[in-house]
Amino acid sequence: MTELITTYEPDNSKKKSADLPEEKKASNIVKIIKPQRGIFDINFKEIWDYRELLYFLAWKDIKIRYKQTVLGAAWAIIQPLFTMIIFSIIFGAIAKIPSDNVPYPIFAYSGLILWTYFSASLSRSSNSLVSNSNLLSKVYFPRLLLPLSACLAGLLDYAIASFVLVGLMFYYNIFPTIWIVFIPVLLLMAFLLAAGISFWLSAIAVKYRDVQHAIPFFVQTLLYATPIIYPLSIISGKYSWILQLNPLTGIISTHRTVILGNIAIDWTSLGISALFITIIFLGGLVYFKNYEREFADVI
Repeated sequence: MTELITTYEPDNSKKKSADLPEEKKASNIVKIIKPQRGIFDINFKEIWDYRELLYFLAWKDIKIRYKQTVLGAAWAIIQPLFTMIIFSIIFGAIAKIPSDNVPYPIFAYSGLILWTYFSASLSRSSNSLVSNSNLLSKVYFPRLLLPLSACLAGLLDYAIASFVLVGLMFYYNIFPTIWIVFIPVLLLMAFLLAAGISFWLSAIAVKYRDVQHAIPFFVQTLLYATPIIYPLSIISGKYSWILQLNPLTGIISTHRTVILGNIAIDWTSLGISALFITIIFLGGLVYFKNYEREFADVI
């Protein structure tokens, strides 16, 4: 983290500073940027002051992603849609995996759109510092904005993919409950989880580029450790607590429940997820800020 100190150096001329023109006064303002000390010395006000840059970086990420593509933003729909079709054939029709009394296609898709947002945001944000190395070493701005902007940009893909979900709900004659208003909270939780993990991984990736090779494997493994292709109720007994160690378990299960309204919300599972997300986010934030001053030298 850095501290911005603003000082005023008066003119050495005979005129008093009060008599100087505004242009002259502005030229005498000196801004000194220096690193702050302390692991927990995080300047949230500075991040808020740079919020316009955060929006710009997110929009830049979106434009680069779909630049020179034929289908453009349709890719935000294609990935979860085709994954849902494959899962419906293999796990729904062939394996006969239960889906909590709702058609398997919409059961899978209601979990996949949130999973797709999380996995894509994690993949892009974890490599955000390395992919912006030129910007990182030449211009000062809060480095946290790079992984945060990648997570923020993914929300557009979620919004686009939601149109297919609405179509599936009409097709299967499923209407959401009043708990649908809880979706922004679940999106915030998924955002904080992706950002928290990316704080860890992006900081490590600056020094060890192995991270970019490990991320796809990690994401693929996490997919099957998350109740997307199967309901949370399918795992019971003494081993059910293992699934609860995955912070995505409570988020995706609740996301599916508030949309489909087929079962009651598992508040215990959601509370456990919220606890883990808080720990991961704050821990990643502290780790990122502790090593931030070394990024420009190492990258």
